[in-house]
Amino acid sequence: MKKFISLRTCFLACALVSTSFAADRVVGANATLDIEPGARSAALGSATLAVEGDYLGLGTNAYQLSQAKYMWASFSHTAYYEDTKYDYASMVIPLPGNQGLGVSFSRFGADDIPYIREGDPLPEGTDYNTLSIADWVFSVAWGRRIIDRLDLGLAFHVLYRDMDQSGWGFRGDASARYQIKDDFYVSGLLKGWTSSATSWESGEFEYSSPEFYLALSYGLPVNYLYGKFNFYWQSAGLFHREARDLDFETDTNGKRIWENPLDWLSGGHGGVEFAFDFGLKLRVGLSSFTTFKSVTAGAGLTIANFLEVDYAFESHPVFSPVHRVSVNFSPYLFGHKPKESGHTNKTATTKKLVTEEPEDLPVEDFVEESIQETPVPAAPAVNEVPESSPVPSAPAAPVTPTTQTAPATAAPAEDAKPVVPVAPAVAPTQPTPIVETDDEILE
Repeated sequence: MKKFISLRTCFLACALVSTSFAADRVVGANATLDIEPGARSAALGSATLAVEGDYLGLGTNAYQLSQAKYMWASFSHTAYYEDTKYDYASMVIPLPGNQGLGVSFSRFGADDIPYIREGDPLPEGTDYNTLSIADWVFSVAWGRRIIDRLDLGLAFHVLYRDMDQSGWGFRGDASARYQIKDDFYVSGLLKGWTSSATSWESGEFEYSSPEFYLALSYGLPVNYLYGKFNFYWQSAGLFHREARDLDFETDTNGKRIWENPLDWLSGGHGGVEFAFDFGLKLRVGLSSFTTFKSVTAGAGLTIANFLEVDYAFESHPVFSPVHRVSVNFSPYLFGHKPKESGHTNKTATTKKLVTEEPEDLPVEDFVEESIQETPVPAAPAVNEVPESSPVPSAPAAPVTPTTQTAPATAAPAEDAKPVVPVAPAVAPTQPTPIVETDDEILE
């Protein structure tokens, strides 16, 4: 009986909650989060998930934070039709252990919109009341290398909408990238794994279901062109066909991969980039493979190690073209040289020390130190004859005619020891022979 009462109580509570708090499933809740902020990815057909190194796309590919080595600050500005503007700023902070943290802030809206209150007369001339509408977005992203060749990223977004009625939105994304082989990567994005939810001032609650995307990137070095080709592709939504219907009116089919794989592939978008070794990058892409009216193009230039500038042109089959500019700046590289990648082994380190150390020491200093360290010739020490003592040239005993033969055989044997080495013993007092002898030894 108690179990039955508890079940009935839970059922009534759920019914009351459902009546007082209605959740409507919609398409594209918090769609502002899907706007492309970076000029580099925009010029490549907005294949942001496949583009690594574009820190303006942290909302889509947070996994790239695992490769962050320096702090970067990025800014972008986009001028849309009817004076609508989109401004975006982000910062990347590297962390120990192949990790990185990113924060971003953006505003998408329009200002100075004329309006007339209900019941007011039409103003004369241009004396209109004006208002502004905007979406403000704050995002936090984190990326880390999980295992070799596998990177993972998480991003959380909070949106505040200021229109005729205000509202709050929230969404969480998860992305990953795996290196299949050199310069060949596959990426995945689970957008809205927390669901993309919006709560309005009126009490209405909306949400969109999660969606999954795939992406591929491949790099091909071309040495005779002094650069490298980069190819990027991002798929359409894997779960829902409405993910394609939102993009262009020409996407009338939008079938899912298990319904029609070829039609699903045609709903993707991508681009090609050629990066020259001296810092110039040329790009072209398609925002939708179903129409060539969605062509995109752009260029990027690395002015210095700490400054990068990108531009993108985006056409649209219905609306006016869009121009986008972005700038990346590294405070660390502004005052420091890039860090060396990898570590030098012991053999290379020893070779470097052997080849570079003598260059730091002048030859004159090396010779002088060697001369000072050269010991004084040991001739005086061996013969135990001081340099100031005279060398006897004849025996001290007087020589007589009767004893001349006998001493002639004995005296030279005694006197041969001091007499023969005495001549080189005088040499150390002369500096020139010493320097010449040491130079020959050093050579």
